[in-house]
Amino acid sequence: MKALVYHGDHNIALEEKAKPVIEKTNDAIVKVVKTTICGTDSGIYKGKNPYMRDGITLGHEGVGIIEEVGDSVSQFKVGDKVIISCITSCGSCEYCKKQLYSHCKDGGWILGHMIDGVQAEYVRIPHADNSLYKIPDSIDDEVAVMISDILPTGHEIGVQYGEVKPGDAIAIVGAGPIGISVLLTAQFYSPAIIVVIDLDENRLEMAKQLGATHTLKPSDNLQEELAEIVGEEGVDVAIEAVGIPQTWDVCQKIVKPGGNIANVGVHGKKVDFEIQDLWIKNLTITTGLVNTNTIPMLMKAVSTNKLPVNKLITHHFKLSEMEKAYEVFLNASKEKAMKLIIDVD
Repeated sequence: MKALVYHGDHNIALEEKAKPVIEKTNDAIVKVVKTTICGTDSGIYKGKNPYMRDGITLGHEGVGIIEEVGDSVSQFKVGDKVIISCITSCGSCEYCKKQLYSHCKDGGWILGHMIDGVQAEYVRIPHADNSLYKIPDSIDDEVAVMISDILPTGHEIGVQYGEVKPGDAIAIVGAGPIGISVLLTAQFYSPAIIVVIDLDENRLEMAKQLGATHTLKPSDNLQEELAEIVGEEGVDVAIEAVGIPQTWDVCQKIVKPGGNIANVGVHGKKVDFEIQDLWIKNLTITTGLVNTNTIPMLMKAVSTNKLPVNKLITHHFKLSEMEKAYEVFLNASKEKAMKLIIDVD
């Protein structure tokens, strides 16, 4: 089969690779139909995860059709069309029993990270009964790809951990795919003000179209500009959706006493935690890796066609064009790219 293979910092290649086989009785082999590129994939490409093994197939988001199941798989059969969760979960360890699937002792974020992922024609999914979701006819395949990772990540780690409530003023710092996913799912909870902060005019325009009440660009006057919208005290919830020190610093400066900072971005460098200023503010600060426990709920929300997830999709490529797709994704601002759909068929 063809697969996009990692060979080190800034070194990936589309190669011929052996098709995966059933290794354990709870495995399923899935023929990938559509996949995409995530910010964590680009981080791996840039050397953000130095422990990555040479030869790993990248990718952890996708939709496919089950081609083979192990003897102990009971919830799926050959021919089922499924969402491949970005998180693999055994369903029985102490973390899975708390719905902390991202910390599963025999899973977690392993696809395209610790084991071969989905940017390929076929993929082996361990613990298939707990790591796949049947796609109803009411959900389009391309929209279903968004439910693998970015929608639950924005919802769980940004909105739920941030404790967004009706009437809140919230700020989303970063308007990439994750930031827009936060924007879409935050509206389930009826915040009064949603401010999206980003440097990219194109992404800010998309944010306006998808529900942001206000947009701002980072500047020396950002706090003053934000105060004119939400008041001098700041926002109830500041959601960091990029993963760099500058965006973390913004969140520390704009949150009000008693508020929440929800960190969603994947950080590769140390940041300054301004404890000398923040200790007195009674803040709740959360971090996290998506657990995907809200995928069933998000599938119901998406199936009503009231959540315009398809607006996130800006580009289409074939699997044979994966290297070009990465080039576009890595130059997202120039290319006006958000989410790319890779057609594997």
